[in-house]
Amino acid sequence: MFKSIAVAARDRARMAEVSAVIVRFGLEALAVRLGLGEGDDAGHEPRDLPTRTRRALEALGPTYVKLGQILATRRDLLPDAWIAAFEQLQSDAPRLPFEALRGEVEAALGEPPETAFARFDTEPLAAASIAQVHRAVLKDGTEVVVKIRRPGIRARMEADLRLMRHLAAMAEARSGQVRRMRPTAMIEQLGREILDELDFTGEGRNADLLRADLAALDRVEVPRIHWEWTGEQVLVMDYIAGIPPRDPEVLRAAGIDPSRIAALGAELVLEMVLIGGRFHADPHPGNLLCLPGDRLALLDLGSVGVVSPRRQHEFLTFILALRSGDPGGVADMLAIWSENGGISREKLLRASERLVARHGSGALVLNAMVADFFPLLRQEGLVLPPDLVLIFKAMVTMDGVLAGIAPGFDLSEALEGMRGRLVASRISGLAAPDKVEAALLELSRIAGEAPRFLRAASARMEAPSPPAPDNDTARAVKLAGWLIGGAVVFHALAELLVHWT
Repeated sequence: MFKSIAVAARDRARMAEVSAVIVRFGLEALAVRLGLGEGDDAGHEPRDLPTRTRRALEALGPTYVKLGQILATRRDLLPDAWIAAFEQLQSDAPRLPFEALRGEVEAALGEPPETAFARFDTEPLAAASIAQVHRAVLKDGTEVVVKIRRPGIRARMEADLRLMRHLAAMAEARSGQVRRMRPTAMIEQLGREILDELDFTGEGRNADLLRADLAALDRVEVPRIHWEWTGEQVLVMDYIAGIPPRDPEVLRAAGIDPSRIAALGAELVLEMVLIGGRFHADPHPGNLLCLPGDRLALLDLGSVGVVSPRRQHEFLTFILALRSGDPGGVADMLAIWSENGGISREKLLRASERLVARHGSGALVLNAMVADFFPLLRQEGLVLPPDLVLIFKAMVTMDGVLAGIAPGFDLSEALEGMRGRLVASRISGLAAPDKVEAALLELSRIAGEAPRFLRAASARMEAPSPPAPDNDTARAVKLAGWLIGGAVVFHALAELLVHWT
């Protein structure tokens, strides 16, 4: 397998391992279909192919598992059977004896953990493909967890990324179907995420930033990072004891109200995505803990998404257009989001009308809407930007968690309830003094140019043999008038907003 593919000498051994796993799990036909193998693809896809592919990714290790987890978010590209298989990808790994990690830990801490901490448990609390976690106690009595990167993991993942880039470029060149999935862009995204997660200082910064973002939600806890002991290979943070939000009866037995947790979870995800602009990209039950007092804690902050104000506005506009039964508004957003372009307005409108017909009246159930939305995108050949896919994934994941502990809970109802606050946050952002000043300076410049623009247009119209006004001249006159009037109106509004802030 892959015998004709040329790779750098340093990566040939890994290529041989990948080839052996493909053969072991019977994926040769899939490789041919992707333009990576030799031979004929009979076009017959066995029912268990998604499952065998998932098992192969797990056998290949953390880089390939991470790729599968990214693919699990791409409902706009893959059928449901593949999404379901990739959603089951596990990053669990065998627990290493602490002595295999001791060199990494002592180099990072500058001393043995037995002297750095008042107590250090050499038995691991948990293990994953990238890191292993141990409990410890600081000398001031604070209970913490120590996350330790596995030895040699960076070099292996970097080798995998080099190989993936090579294979993605080859597949994209050979297969039009694969080209639509934009695999090279996906591998670049994977590379960024992996490098971020391998450097634990990034996770520490994410925790500090999210804690600041969520300061107003006093029932949400983000573990503190102990920077004295934290670096690229070791992360030390507060230990938090809690219950994952899986079983409402278990929560009730612990004195925790599932309905209050659901309401808080909805407020939390909306606050992160649509107000703060920074969000936990994978809020599944393993990364959430329910605490006494109906509180929530966020864990595992290696993967955090960032939403631009423009994307926040687009996402909110899409949801509200859908809820109000406005196919034109939905089509406008699809046109903006379509990365491959070239899709007619009529086609977008037809797709939007079908979506509105099914979900534009009554309560909008987010999971049901997404179950229809992404197959529709695949059918129409629409590919969403990766950051937008991550937003949908985070919202739908949280929606599923909350519905699991409070049946009937609908995240879109919480969204409707927060409309006023969301709009107010957008206005207050626009009214920030630095933004108002920048806008006023730009409008002042444009308004200063408008009289010259008008004089030139007027002289052209008053010439002895005035030409028929062309479209450019007419637009210039209209634009100048609007700019002058707009500058005056905006100036008055800006003065009011600055005064209010």
